[in-house]
Amino acid sequence: MRILLVEDDSLLGDGIRKSLSHLGFTVDWMRDGKQGENALTSEEYAAVVLDLGLPQQDGLALLQSVRNKGLRTPVLILTARDGKLDKLKGFGLGADDYVVKPLDMEELAARLRALIRRSAGHASPRIRLGTVEIDPDARQAWCGGKPVDLSAKEFAVLELLMQNAGRVLTRAQLEQSLYGWGDSADSNTIEVFIHHLRKKLGSDFIQTLRGIGYTVGRPE
Repeated sequence: MRILLVEDDSLLGDGIRKSLSHLGFTVDWMRDGKQGENALTSEEYAAVVLDLGLPQQDGLALLQSVRNKGLRTPVLILTARDGKLDKLKGFGLGADDYVVKPLDMEELAARLRALIRRSAGHASPRIRLGTVEIDPDARQAWCGGKPVDLSAKEFAVLELLMQNAGRVLTRAQLEQSLYGWGDSADSNTIEVFIHHLRKKLGSDFIQTLRGIGYTVGRPE
């Protein structure tokens, strides 16, 4: 899942980016509020990790601006401010969760996955579709009750498709979720991942709509 990190502290931002990348996220990192808002309004993200004390534009102003524009991307506020009024103001402006520094990276990842899961309408951590089941938190997949060995990118493609079951995703949408700014992908990368997933999960599990994209059915 591709997320946006808006954090001006270089050491902390680099640590969060590396840790979340290791835990299965694709992370775009912006260092001030203006850059963060520009990224959020021009790209599609599963969630945002937002610091409050930002240069150019503070986090609360950014949050208010994007919510006024109708953007509903889940936002987790990350800040050293632990006062009740700051929390209430953040929630009032449309924040979905709030974590106070210093933080545990695995907890941050778990909270992000919960936000993304709820925004997609999934109450349970696991998603099941026919004989295929995934656990995004554990990064595990099963087919017919048996574990399936997937690469990190293969799992990311499968997770995105199952999170959006019943919806057609274009190749560009899949690539944007897998690769952050500055990353590059071969022209047939998504097709290769889809091919591998079909070999492991069944040839008819992922459907192709020629000239449009890929889809899986609705979850149970």
